[in-house]
Amino acid sequence: MFIIDLHYTQPLDKVDEYLEAHVAHLKRHLDAGDFIAVGRKKPRTGGILLANVSDRPTAEAIAAEDPFVTNNVATATVVEFEPAMAAPEFTALLAKR
Repeated sequence: MFIIDLHYTQPLDKVDEYLEAHVAHLKRHLDAGDFIAVGRKKPRTGGILLANVSDRPTAEAIAAEDPFVTNNVATATVVEFEPAMAAPEFTALLAKR
């Protein structure tokens, strides 16, 4: 499993120019089952994407194709982790994808 940490590098008005394309990117990967949850940081300095994909190259490719990243308004850091425990309703996440 991976955390993709987006960090804005431009003012919000510039970030918002690419918001529609970014949301389409998120929806595409949510529909494909690549993302479990996504959301803005508070305060709004970027976002967090929780990805359940098979390997780091896949997570890095997904992060690199994000319109915020391709348009240089955000950077993405990919952090891999192996969930060891989960609440009962999330135990399916413990299985490797």
